[in-house]
Amino acid sequence: MNELLDILLSASLWAAAIRIASPLIFATMGELICERAGVLNLGIEGIMVIGAFTGWVAVYMGAPLWWGVAAAMLAGMAFGLIHAVLTVPFGLSQHVVGLGVTMLATSSSYFAYRLLLPEVTSPPKIDPFQPLPIPGLSSLPLVGEALFSQTALTYAAFLTALVIALVLYRTPLGLAVRAAGENPAAVEAQGLSVTALRMGAVVFGSGLMAVGGSFLTLSAFSSFFFEMINGRGWICIALVVFGAWKPGKAVLGAILFAAFDALQVRLQQTGFGAIVPYQVFLMLPFILSILALILMSRRAEVPAALMQPFNKGER
Repeated sequence: MNELLDILLSASLWAAAIRIASPLIFATMGELICERAGVLNLGIEGIMVIGAFTGWVAVYMGAPLWWGVAAAMLAGMAFGLIHAVLTVPFGLSQHVVGLGVTMLATSSSYFAYRLLLPEVTSPPKIDPFQPLPIPGLSSLPLVGEALFSQTALTYAAFLTALVIALVLYRTPLGLAVRAAGENPAAVEAQGLSVTALRMGAVVFGSGLMAVGGSFLTLSAFSSFFFEMINGRGWICIALVVFGAWKPGKAVLGAILFAAFDALQVRLQQTGFGAIVPYQVFLMLPFILSILALILMSRRAEVPAALMQPFNKGER
């Protein structure tokens, strides 16, 4: 118990948790925007893969790091546009289209990688974002290392969540997006285009998902390798439900999952690791997150028009 307490009170645990949570925050905010507008985007897993690949290859070819992030976002928006066109004006199944986008984006990334580097056995590395300590705040006990000694992309993730929360709840645009997912007929009655709002939300949200993927190659691992997303996209969909479709709660959910993930790695290195199979530790963050999701989602209010196609003039 003393070992466990020492781990929980260590700055390195929470620094790792914030770092692990950062790509989840980007992608969760993207999915939240889509669902708030009434569209379930199951293409998130593949869009994160294409974002990770595009960001990495742009920097590998000589582009600055922030240009790599921009390239990843544009790639995500392109696949988001495919999803939006098929699901919003054409009204096709959001489940089927989302899974198709995931397979298309993932396969495209792997195919392009093999075309670019056909003979490479280990992925080349790039110079990623470096930690950017904030003077004065980074020296604070515990929270200094955890919150104020991260890379610029981590700070951008939390700033993005704050901006999205302000836009959704403090601006006419945010009200229109939320109304498109709750009562699209009322939006149309106000002279606004439900199709444009939903398509814009899906395209922009998909761009954020891709930025979340690019975090892994540009700030965490410094290279691209197959299976690096490893189900993070599906976790983000669960985090939207955990957060009851609210940005603040979704961010807390991402940090909670990341803390469980960072904890299981450290538990494997303690006395527990000698007597408990490592697979149990790998399951720990998912088991605890599922339990938390069950407890939180019972009181969550799903957007009323989520996954419901809307045709102009219908009531």
